[in-house]
Amino acid sequence: MTRTDPDARRSAPAPRDAALDAVFAALADPTRRAILSMLLEDDMAVSDVAEPFAMSLAAISKHLVTLAAAGLIRQERRGRITWCKLDPEGMRAAAVWMRAFGLLDPLDLDDFERFLAAQLAAATEEPPP
Repeated sequence: MTRTDPDARRSAPAPRDAALDAVFAALADPTRRAILSMLLEDDMAVSDVAEPFAMSLAAISKHLVTLAAAGLIRQERRGRITWCKLDPEGMRAAAVWMRAFGLLDPLDLDDFERFLAAQLAAATEEPPP
């Protein structure tokens, strides 16, 4: 008689995707998300990227290295100045992954509100005697 291992029935985890992990790790930090938002407007010199933040240029440079390693930005040397440019291709894998879960589909808040109201009404009704 063979015993069934309960863990064997679980599906195997998806293989790790280092590039996707790097994108989500980079996006996990609010400073890096703010930098990406700034770069949506235009290319910026590293010193201009650092200006609105209350941290050292070295700290900003570390954030930029993380964003570049994740493929979310590109850095280019022009003379003595390093410029940062958003690389939208870097976000593609994350967008595709999230779409698979429907996380990017718009939520109809009116339908959701009606659903919650119906659930609340059903939960508060007294059962008939």
